[in-house]
Amino acid sequence: MPHAQLTKMNQDPELTEKIRQQFERAPYPRNPLEQSPQNDANLLFIHNLISPYYLRNNRIIKTEGKVILDAGCGTGYASLVLAEANPGAKIVGIDLSAESISLARQRLEYHNFSSAEFQVMAIADLPSLGIQFDYINVDEVLYLLPNPVAALQVMQSVLSPDGIIRANLHSSLQRFALFRAQKLFGMMGLRDNNPQELEIELVRETMRSLKDNVWLKRNTWNPKYETDEEPILLNYLLQGDKGYTIPEMFSALRAAELEWISMVNWRQWELLDLFKEADNLPAFLAMSLPEISAEEQLHLFELLHPLHRLLDFWCGRAEAAQTFLPVADWTEADWQGAWVQIHPQLKTSQIKENLIDCIANHRAFEISSHLGVPTTTPIQIDSNMASCLLPLWDEPQSVMFLVERWLKVQPVDMVTLEEISFYKAFEEVTELLQRLETFLYVLLEL
Repeated sequence: MPHAQLTKMNQDPELTEKIRQQFERAPYPRNPLEQSPQNDANLLFIHNLISPYYLRNNRIIKTEGKVILDAGCGTGYASLVLAEANPGAKIVGIDLSAESISLARQRLEYHNFSSAEFQVMAIADLPSLGIQFDYINVDEVLYLLPNPVAALQVMQSVLSPDGIIRANLHSSLQRFALFRAQKLFGMMGLRDNNPQELEIELVRETMRSLKDNVWLKRNTWNPKYETDEEPILLNYLLQGDKGYTIPEMFSALRAAELEWISMVNWRQWELLDLFKEADNLPAFLAMSLPEISAEEQLHLFELLHPLHRLLDFWCGRAEAAQTFLPVADWTEADWQGAWVQIHPQLKTSQIKENLIDCIANHRAFEISSHLGVPTTTPIQIDSNMASCLLPLWDEPQSVMFLVERWLKVQPVDMVTLEEISFYKAFEEVTELLQRLETFLYVLLEL
């Protein structure tokens, strides 16, 4: 379908104008201009192209020269995160709100990213730029649009062949109570036009007047909303807000000819983590779970435990994924020829200093305390074994180099005092690397 025709079919000028006005009045997000994400490893990890590219292809990509789009960039904080997380990449931001675009330009210039470009533009008009993007970040935007599929189709059309999109939708199950509140305030006429101070105060007055045990108040209201208008605008009065389920998310991707790669916080969508004993499931589940698709597993998770406000995912062109041998299936010969790199968001002087301190004082190195997104439980490394990984903070190393280093750190068995064999050292190092690679703390390449 031609882009012009697709765009014409799916525009809702009235709703688009309401959304534009709302964010003109209250630009979002409201992070201070001087705030920097440089030390926020979790946020940088999510916005780093290396993370989803490795999950899809088991390959490490360089960010220099890549072109990254922040669609619906708002005041540009995510654009700044993208710039910090992807050194050498070109950042382009678009948004409907001229006020937001002005603030985004100021933010990137303030932090010395003077080459970033920003334009007042709708997603539907992206093809007019004539640019192919290697990574598209469309955060907290799709659920506001009349037709998310149309937006995904437009973004797919400007995506490079092996490019990746990070997008999200509001969960209809997790956000159920707030959607009820929106219907209430819609009936009162508070969402008919761009909400102003009067509408915000009427929300407060309504919620204030309810008894504390009334379901809607108990499940949606927070006393801090009495002084903070932003949550009211983004929850009770948000123009265009809609919710979706996992099947609806996958259906939208298929319609846009995109392939799901992973949930952004994939470790927090582990279905087996919801059961008391993952290795002792009811018979029906034990037999059926290994056979069902990722989509079905995610849908079961949201039905059992609708924890996540956002269905936050990475996707790309259906034909773009590269075939690779999973690390779990590597042979001994594969491991002997492999190289190891620490994830860029862990490669900081502060983390290296903490690692050295743990080694010097014989304390376990809790790597998850520095990067918690990939795990739901603490991940610790024995101080001796941690010393084996120390050279990774300088440059990538071969697996064989790390094995040789481990033999120097731990030449004998501490119980028997017998010399540790090369094979034993090789086994211990590869076991650690495979464990850390599961969480993307290390990246492995053949």
